[in-house]
Amino acid sequence: MMINSTVERQIRPISLNEIVEASAASIIGDPGTGVSYRWIERNSVKITPGDLFIAVKGERFDGHIFVDDAAQRGASAALVSRAWAERLETAPSLPLLVVDDPVTALQQVAAARRASLALTVIGVTGSIGKTSTKESIAAGIRRCKPTYWSPGNMNSEIGLPLSILEIPAGAEVAVLEMGGAYAPGELALLAEIARPSIGVVTNVYPVHLERMGSIEAIAETKAELLEALPASGTAVLNAGNPFVSAMAGRTTARVVTYGTSRFCDFQASSVRTLGLEGISFTLRSEGGEQSVQLPMVGVHAVELALAAISVGTALGFDIDEVIRGLSEPWEPLRLAPLPGPHGSRLLDDTYNASAPSVMSALGLLSEIPSQRRIAVLGDMRELGEEAAAQHREVGLYAAEVADLLLTFGSLGRLIAEAALERSSVDGKVLAVQSFELDQREDLTRLLLSELRPGDTALLKGSRGLEMETIVEALRAEAINAGPDA
Repeated sequence: MMINSTVERQIRPISLNEIVEASAASIIGDPGTGVSYRWIERNSVKITPGDLFIAVKGERFDGHIFVDDAAQRGASAALVSRAWAERLETAPSLPLLVVDDPVTALQQVAAARRASLALTVIGVTGSIGKTSTKESIAAGIRRCKPTYWSPGNMNSEIGLPLSILEIPAGAEVAVLEMGGAYAPGELALLAEIARPSIGVVTNVYPVHLERMGSIEAIAETKAELLEALPASGTAVLNAGNPFVSAMAGRTTARVVTYGTSRFCDFQASSVRTLGLEGISFTLRSEGGEQSVQLPMVGVHAVELALAAISVGTALGFDIDEVIRGLSEPWEPLRLAPLPGPHGSRLLDDTYNASAPSVMSALGLLSEIPSQRRIAVLGDMRELGEEAAAQHREVGLYAAEVADLLLTFGSLGRLIAEAALERSSVDGKVLAVQSFELDQREDLTRLLLSELRPGDTALLKGSRGLEMETIVEALRAEAINAGPDA
């Protein structure tokens, strides 16, 4: 009898010796002997006594200015740069582990920890859907082997090493999200640390264009994960995305494809959405054909399921076991339906936003039986020269789906303008209102007064807008009003 063998997430202490050996850190002060640190924390406000504070120099702040704060909050030591330590004029407020670059040292410690673990690593990358795909893969395979998966979107040059450092010794498989698309060489570095044997690429879209310049540059960065796979490994590619399917020649690993094309190794056909009840489709693979129904919301979830099935079979697991894992209760990150005020329903997709993901979310909104469909859409950031065109594209589709459209942010206003243009041509009665970022409370108050029984409201925008605070306010109202409100 197969049981759920998920590895419970837990903190794994990091020893001083482990850090010194991996990073060649020198020590100022007396850290004691046989010392282990509860965790490595970069936010001094989140320090728990026993943590090692890592001073990270970011775009806005230099973490070294918070060393004293970390000491006051109970940090046992701080990992700092040599250049900063050499400028100290007084004795530090806690022991210092001194390295050339703290982030590089963190990566070295994580790489050493990874090398000590006998486990299979699955790396997941793509322009959008990385986190949802990672969560789906973990849900599908966790019944079959003790499985760890990285929390949230811990996928950066800092987040990925921290994820590796919390992998429990009992894990046999780790599913790790890897990289946005911020710079050439990013995925190669993360792959060198994590040493994946299975690499999954979900898609390539014009996201983060302000940093990368072109969609071709984004594709080049994503392909670095595949180039890092061993010949004995497996590359799992979404064949529905032309940039991803073109990566098949960029790896010496075995290539497995998924999508809706009949040429895919794992193909979904006869796809049906069942609203909030889930999806159904016919799965065709080398093993034959079978009907699949899953409690995963939205047409986009078909790709998530196919990715999980592809990875599961690459690991040698039975397809039915993977499908069973996807059918069991697990917490999807995106598009979670929640009770809203006054008998309404909220679709919380405030995790992030790009044109393809917003269009997908609007597609789900259109499928759900509702008295009214309300779309609350915020800015989509880092689109470079494509920003105006992509916001306009979203606005045109929103006009087809929504009965009420509320936008948030200066770029969101472009969505509103395009929606009004479309509705005036179609003759549809569409209420549209735009709010700037300093009008968050006004937008929240409007939603609290506007939402009615039977309404469904989708909330989505770039992470920097912090639209989850709007959802929290709506949820608090619904909870305080009680089930009979």
